[in-house]
Amino acid sequence: MNLLGALSHWIITVISTMGYAGILLLMAIESACIPLPSEVILPFAGYLAFTGRFHLAWIAVIGALGCNLGSDVAYWVGHAGGRPLAERYGRMVLVSRRDIDLAEHWFQRFGDATVFFARLLPVIRTFIALPAGIARMPLGRFNLYTFLGSVFWCWALAYAGFRLGQHWDILRVYFHRFDLVIVAALALLAALWIWRHVRELRRAA
Repeated sequence: MNLLGALSHWIITVISTMGYAGILLLMAIESACIPLPSEVILPFAGYLAFTGRFHLAWIAVIGALGCNLGSDVAYWVGHAGGRPLAERYGRMVLVSRRDIDLAEHWFQRFGDATVFFARLLPVIRTFIALPAGIARMPLGRFNLYTFLGSVFWCWALAYAGFRLGQHWDILRVYFHRFDLVIVAALALLAALWIWRHVRELRRAA
């Protein structure tokens, strides 16, 4: 059994055993920057709604609440380390003061939309809470837009599992391929970012 298969089996066991509490727990873990595949959690929960065990609306609400719980952990990690830590050790990880200024400006001006739309994207949705915390996005707005984006994501995936019934697990194959595309794009952007910062540091030296 490969890693994804073993992880999927564990997710199914947790939800089958714990019910709605399992959905809450797993979605909280996924949103705390630990990449559990919600593309397995929610379609399987949707399949259980198809069998009559769960209700779609409750899956969406409880899944979104789990996202908020996990995201708050990641948010406070970013918030606690914050700007002083970034300015002190930023050069060691190629983060300049200008980058910190841009991040704060972005979340002050577009923070709500950033968090909301990031919650609708695989991979990115898992990590958006950290920069929001570093940028000191107001916690109330962060939680509101996290919930709104997450409840839509949770309902959509659960509904897909509900419609597919016992064939719900074919979704994980398609989403896994989509995840790989996003990861490749992020890796390319990270490489460009590192190259730009190395060049700036060499010029400064």
